[in-house]
Amino acid sequence: MTPELTIRPATVDDWSHIFPFWSRIVASGQSYAYPSDLDSDGARALWMEQAPGRTVVAVDGTRVVGTAKMGPNRPGRGAHIATASFMVDPDCGMRGVGRALGEEMVGWARERGYAGIQFNAVVETNARAVGLWRSLGFEIVGTVPGAFMHPQHGPVGLHVMFLPLD
Repeated sequence: MTPELTIRPATVDDWSHIFPFWSRIVASGQSYAYPSDLDSDGARALWMEQAPGRTVVAVDGTRVVGTAKMGPNRPGRGAHIATASFMVDPDCGMRGVGRALGEEMVGWARERGYAGIQFNAVVETNARAVGLWRSLGFEIVGTVPGAFMHPQHGPVGLHVMFLPLD
């Protein structure tokens, strides 16, 4: 991670910096099941969380290099468990941006009293993400076989990963 990396709440003005790498990641078809034909407005509606959730950006100097959204995994009786999604600009990988966003999210969830964090759909072939989440204490609690259509590997599993916080 570079010393200039900061994580802060995302603003409306940040979307124009997030969307180019957001759409590139989604279009690659390797890690997100979002529709690849979303325009900027449709993507923003999916990514920019409203309270009680939040969306943050990782900024290196003045450049937005990553983003994460977080909040309750489910409403009502499931709201005591948090969830999150993360994207790092592919041009900025392997610099600690994902780890910094993950650590920020875990701290945020702890501070708000969540009992745990559940990631609902981590693509099993996304070795970097699986390794990162395991290094932060998450465990794979189940895998839905063939639930994700990968462009190179065909149907692959989606891991459900969990980190208890209480």
